[in-house]
Amino acid sequence: MLASFSEFKFYQSFRLPVEKADNLRFLVEKENTVGKNEYIEDGTLMDISLTGLGFSTTQRISVGTELVISLQFKKNHLDLQGRVVRAFCNAIDDDVIIYGIEIDEEAKINKFLQQFVMSFSTERLKECLIDSALKDRYTKASDGFEMFSLLLSLFKDITHFGDKEGFLETMLEEVVRVMNAHRSSVFLINPESNELEAVAALGIDKDTLKFDYRVGIAGSVFTTGVALNIDTISDKTRFNDFFDRKFNFETRSIICHPIHNREDKIIGVIEVINKRNEDRFTVEDEKTMKVLALVFSSVFHKYNPMSESSQIRRFSSYHDRDHVLIGKTPHLGSLRNSIIKLKDLDSPCLIQGEHGVGKSLYGTILHSEGQRGLKGLEVVDCNSKNIDAIARQLWGDETECKLTKCQGGTLILHEIGSLPMAYQEKLFEILDQRFVPGTKISLDVRVIATSVKDVGALVDEGVFDRELYEYLSKAYIYMEPLRRRSEDISLLVEYFLKIECKKQGLLLKSFSPKMMDKIKDYDWPGNVKEMRVMVERAVLYNPKAHVISEVELEGSASPLVDTQMKQRMFGDLPFVGDFHITLKDRLAIVEREMIISEIKRCNGNKSKAAKEMGISREALRKKLLISRDVLDGLEDQFPEQKKKAA
Repeated sequence: MLASFSEFKFYQSFRLPVEKADNLRFLVEKENTVGKNEYIEDGTLMDISLTGLGFSTTQRISVGTELVISLQFKKNHLDLQGRVVRAFCNAIDDDVIIYGIEIDEEAKINKFLQQFVMSFSTERLKECLIDSALKDRYTKASDGFEMFSLLLSLFKDITHFGDKEGFLETMLEEVVRVMNAHRSSVFLINPESNELEAVAALGIDKDTLKFDYRVGIAGSVFTTGVALNIDTISDKTRFNDFFDRKFNFETRSIICHPIHNREDKIIGVIEVINKRNEDRFTVEDEKTMKVLALVFSSVFHKYNPMSESSQIRRFSSYHDRDHVLIGKTPHLGSLRNSIIKLKDLDSPCLIQGEHGVGKSLYGTILHSEGQRGLKGLEVVDCNSKNIDAIARQLWGDETECKLTKCQGGTLILHEIGSLPMAYQEKLFEILDQRFVPGTKISLDVRVIATSVKDVGALVDEGVFDRELYEYLSKAYIYMEPLRRRSEDISLLVEYFLKIECKKQGLLLKSFSPKMMDKIKDYDWPGNVKEMRVMVERAVLYNPKAHVISEVELEGSASPLVDTQMKQRMFGDLPFVGDFHITLKDRLAIVEREMIISEIKRCNGNKSKAAKEMGISREALRKKLLISRDVLDGLEDQFPEQKKKAA
C-alpha cells in the first residue's frame, strides 16, 4: 500500500479529545537547520488515538517531517517517534495550524491510553463511548479543510507512482472504500472511435467497458461537464439500463464527475456505483468526489486527445467537422452554451431568425451532439408548395412518414410558419397524443422547428395555432443576423475558403486586405448563406490567383453577391437599403418617392396631391425640400451609390 493511502486509515480511527484539565504533558521536538532538535514551544495536544495524535501550533511544518514526541500522564511516561501526514486550518485566515502525526508504536500507545481513559469521569466516558459507537465508519467530507488536505496528500503518490503499473487500480480500491461503494471506473475519451473507454475498473473487466460518448450517465457528464448524483428510483428518466442488461448487473445509485486535463478540457469521467446500505450517495460524497476528480485529473493532466475524425467539438478542428457554428462573438458563445443545455433534452425547440443565419444548422448540431444523435434525423420543408408531399411526410404510410423514420431521433420542421392552419392542428394532435399516425406505436421523436416569421405574431394574427406554438416554444432560440456580429465575418470567410478550395482541389486562397474591408462593410441581407455563395463564386472566378482582389462584391457584370436581393427587400430606391445611413434619412427618401408618385398621379397638381395625402400644401413643399437636401448630401457622400441610381 502506498504511504498516503494509509493516511485514510489514520484519519478514520477514533480519536480521544484531550482537555486542558487532563494535565496530560505533551512535548514535541523537530530538527532545526543545523541538525539539532528544538522544542515547538506553543505545541498543544488536541487528540490522541492508537495510530497517532493531533496537535496545534503557529509554526509551519512540512508534511513528512519526522518529530520526537514525549507524553506523560501521571506516572506514565512515553517517548515516541512520529511523522507529519496532514496539515489543515479551521479557517482560511487562521494562523494556528493543526497537524496530524502518524505513530507506528501501537503497543506502547495502547497501554498509555488505557491509563488515560481510566481517569475519565463516568459522564465523559459515556460521551466517548456514544461518540465511538455512533461514529460513521467513513469520515464525512463535511469536516472541510481537514478532509481536503488529506485528499491533496495523494498528489505526492501521483508524482512518484502515477505511471507505475497497478497504480490506478489501487487508487480505485481506495475510492470504493472511502465512498463505501461497490464499483468504480475511470473512463477516458478515444477521439478516433468517439467512445469513452475504461482505463481502470473495479468489479468488472475494463476491456468490455467502451461506448459512444453520448450514452448513459457517464456520457451525459462527459458532454455537459456537469457532475451527477442519481438513484434509479427517483431518476428513472435519466437512467439508462443498457449497461445493466449488458453486464447482468443491478445499478441502484451512481455518482459521476468529469476529469479535466491541464488545458481544462474534459477528457473523461470517474464513476462510482451503488452506495452500500443506502439508496443514494450523500451530499458529503459529492464533496469528496469533487476532490477525488481533482486527484484523477492530475494523473491524466498530460492527456490531450486530438483527431481529425473526432465528432467531439473540443477534440477536433472545426474545419474537420460537418456541422459547426463559426464565430467568437458573445452571441455565438451563448448559442454554444445553449446547445450544451438543450442537446440531451426531449423537449421541442423553436428557432427563429432571418433567412440564412443557420437555423437548420443549429438544429442539426443540437441533434448530432445529443443522445438522439445515435438515431435518425429527418427534415420536413413546410415552405414547400407541394402541400400533398408535406402531408405524406407528416402522416403518410410507413414508407414516407418521417415521424416513423426518425423514431428515437429528431424531426426538423423547416419554416413551420408556412404550414397551413389545418395541418398545424392535426400536427399538434399527433405530437400531443404521442402516437405514430395510423398505428398504436408510441411516438419517440424530438421536434425542432425553424421559422423566419415571428410565430408569436402569427398566433396573435390568428394564422397560427396557439396550442402548437406553445408546444414548440418550450425551448426558444433566436439567432442574430450576420450584420450584428461583424467580428465573425473574417472567421466565416476563412472557413468557407478552406472548404471551397479543398472541394475544387486548389491551394488555399485568401482575400486582399482591401477586399476584406469591402466584405466586412457589406450588410449581408442573406446572412451566412449568402456569404458562403459569395466565397464559392470568388474561388470560381479566380482559379489561379492565390490572393483574390480583382472582383467586386456588387456593381460589376459578375458580382459576388446577389444584387437583386436588396431590391427585392427595399425596391430600386437609392440609399434605402444601405445600413450605414440613418433611419431618418432613409425614411425621408422613401417619403419623397411616395410624394412624387402622388403628384404624378394627380397630373402635377401639388395642392390636390397634398389634400389626397392629408397634409397641407406647405407641408408637402417642406418635405420635398428636406428630402432633396438629404438626397444631395448622400450623393456627395456616396458617389458610387449615385452612379448606381443613375
